[in-house]
Amino acid sequence: MARPIWSGSLSFGLLNIPVSLMSGERRTDLSFRMLDSRDKKPIRFERVNADTGEEVPWKDIVKAFEYDKGSYVVIEKEDIAAAAPESHESVDVETFVDAASINLRYFEKPYVLVPGKKAEKGYVLLRETLKSSGKVGIAKVVIRTREYMCAVMPDGPALVLILLRYPQELVDFDEYKLPEGKPADYRLAPKELQMAEQLIDSMTSEWNPADYHDEFRARLSDIIKKRIKSAGATTKFEEPEPREDAATNVVDFMSLLQQSLQSNKRTPAKKASAAKKAPTSKQAPAKAAKATSAPKKAAKKAASRKAS
Repeated sequence: MARPIWSGSLSFGLLNIPVSLMSGERRTDLSFRMLDSRDKKPIRFERVNADTGEEVPWKDIVKAFEYDKGSYVVIEKEDIAAAAPESHESVDVETFVDAASINLRYFEKPYVLVPGKKAEKGYVLLRETLKSSGKVGIAKVVIRTREYMCAVMPDGPALVLILLRYPQELVDFDEYKLPEGKPADYRLAPKELQMAEQLIDSMTSEWNPADYHDEFRARLSDIIKKRIKSAGATTKFEEPEPREDAATNVVDFMSLLQQSLQSNKRTPAKKASAAKKAPTSKQAPAKAAKATSAPKKAAKKAASRKAS
């Protein structure tokens, strides 16, 4: 049983649906380790000072940004903590848009939203409403230490959360030399276009992902299995016990929907979110206190990883 990345809530308007964020993909890449061909011992990668050649311990390593060739500015842990979003387990839908209005290039990585105990009614309510309206929810979500833009959309019995790329992450088509203009500009005859359409029609079928397999990985996996068998090597791994979701209370959805509709005349989502991001002078000290505590937590996590 897969473990949730986090357990929190999915909210829109005044409705709050307890959910767990689960991975929506399964990595099937084969991972290799580099060995010394002479004695088949693992290769170790060390952190070495480029000038002295000496190994550098983790405690003496700092992060820096190269703003010019060979010129760096050191970024302190406090700087990173201050820029990082506040860690919270929630998906707050800010607006709904037509599903067809999102260009495919924006979609990046899928997750599955699994309802918590006694949260099925709200889950189904949002899922079916999105299906019938053809809309998707646009939200922000924090995964580990980074904030992402995401889309919440229905897919069969599930609500899926798909991370979206920001516009600046996409390459502008103007950077490449692409053929623009009409087909006639490239001496394409109507007959050629007609024949191409006929060819596509003759090759058209229903999309069935199960028909496609990673044949290279399958063949390589067979080779690895034979090698393991000939060497007599075995390995064991025990899956950790999954944690259970917290129980939730029954919610009056009709009342919350009515309240959300009545309060929908407030400031638009963009302005509201901008107002949230601009802290007042009274709020600033509290945020600074949270920022300074973040490095200590990161240090404790790093220490626990080393100990394990």
